[in-house]
Amino acid sequence: MMKTTVSLKPADVEKKWILIDAENVVVGRLATFVAMRLRGKHRPDYTPHVDCGDHVVIVNADKVKFTGRKLVQKIYYRHTGHPGGVKQRTAGQVLDGRFPERVLEKAVERMLPKESPLARAQLTHLHIYAGPEHKHAAQQPETIAFAERNAKNVRSQ
Repeated sequence: MMKTTVSLKPADVEKKWILIDAENVVVGRLATFVAMRLRGKHRPDYTPHVDCGDHVVIVNADKVKFTGRKLVQKIYYRHTGHPGGVKQRTAGQVLDGRFPERVLEKAVERMLPKESPLARAQLTHLHIYAGPEHKHAAQQPETIAFAERNAKNVRSQ
């Protein structure tokens, strides 16, 4: 009897929709869970070169928490494209700003493989909303209760 490794084909993948409420959840712990679901590593038939992950909908992204003093000390950098155009904002400023969902978006994006078409395709399956409403009710997402495990390490904003 021969043992063979079974690889998924893109046509054989069934994508599920999951809904996560990010209120009072630590950013890094949530980002690792979401990155794992987007890549499909939670599946027993995971295939590295096939997009076999799920669609993930995150609500209340503006109510995420950081451990320690990261709210003040964590800095996000960007460049305007002009000489000397490096800009910086703290995590607290981003959460209080116009697009607070970018904190989670960047955290998940940086946990996916770098500069690959597969990672870009997997990132399109991430849907983040700052408030409690989302527009994916027609897909009937399965709600996952992401329990907060280390509440003692979380400081309120």
